[in-house]
Amino acid sequence: MNADKTRGHGSREGEQAVLLVGMELSLKKWRLAIAAAGAVRHRQVTIEGGGYSELHAVVAQARERFGLGSQGQVILCYEAGREGFHPCRVLREAGYEVWVVDSSSIEVDRRQRRAKNDVLDAGRLVALMQRHWRGERALRVVRVPSREQEDERQRSREREELRVERGRLRMRMQSLVFTQGEREFPKSVSAIERWLERHAEQLPAHLLKRLQREWQRLRVVAQQLHGVESELRQSVESGATRSDQAAARMCQLKGIGECSGWVMGTEVFGWRKFNNRREVGAITGLVPTPYDSGESRREQGISKAGNKRVRRVLIEVAWKWLYYQPQSASAQWFLQRFGAQGKRSRRIGIVALARRLIVELWHYVEHGVVPRGAQLKA
Repeated sequence: MNADKTRGHGSREGEQAVLLVGMELSLKKWRLAIAAAGAVRHRQVTIEGGGYSELHAVVAQARERFGLGSQGQVILCYEAGREGFHPCRVLREAGYEVWVVDSSSIEVDRRQRRAKNDVLDAGRLVALMQRHWRGERALRVVRVPSREQEDERQRSREREELRVERGRLRMRMQSLVFTQGEREFPKSVSAIERWLERHAEQLPAHLLKRLQREWQRLRVVAQQLHGVESELRQSVESGATRSDQAAARMCQLKGIGECSGWVMGTEVFGWRKFNNRREVGAITGLVPTPYDSGESRREQGISKAGNKRVRRVLIEVAWKWLYYQPQSASAQWFLQRFGAQGKRSRRIGIVALARRLIVELWHYVEHGVVPRGAQLKA
């Protein structure tokens, strides 16, 4: 078969030589909708969740049923979700082409009520695969990182979760203490330990024991957070991987710290390739979404369709950029455009500054172009 006619675009001669399999994955069962490319009807099969050997047998039967032979191309598709990218890697190793699609990009009926179950979802997915195969952009196929690239993101994400857990424990202890009329409560682990020792006789017995147990959990979380941050710092200094190198390069700029650089390195620049600035802005979800239809024209705000971790870090970096890089072109643009306006306008403007910054950082990481007017750390 002509290779140019098997990639999902353009005219399709010999479409019947390709088998499309839409997979609806759940915990116990996998629902498969199977159809030949260009066919109107499809058939469905249910297999055990994670049953790859059973899946291979079903595909082999479908090859024979549709007359594809052992060399016919098979494309499997499923929504990115709880299963992650593991099924994609297993199936690609078995020789299949696999599409992992963004579930939020799948079309749905806009009626108030619609029927939904695995049978219907699998049928809709294979129908969208048919359209995507014919050249329509009916599905948004995500880029699948390698196992090593995906593993690099664990430390920065664990750090984020540990920081949240630390805050929850502190606030819970503070709320418990407030019920006893104590309005001053420390934040550090060592200071909390000393505070509990000083107020041990004043607090009720059961509340004291609960606070002590909460403090023990807080101490464990703080130790784990310190260990993760130390690993991140050593990793950035080593520059062993592409993510480390990207993070180290960004950390050379004033206003960007190790943790912020690591998040952007592992989530954006460590393994993704961008063709233009629009793709860079889209991955952050900071792009505008105008509504322009007939006489109705309004701005609906940013899309928020990208990586929420990167978006949150970028907003923080943008505020720091104004403080540490006041002479940079981006900071000057912000001050001229939004500096004399109110707080609400500045909060809107900081999003635009963050979008500018991520594009400038992309040029800096990929091509070594320092943002205009920016200063490097000594």
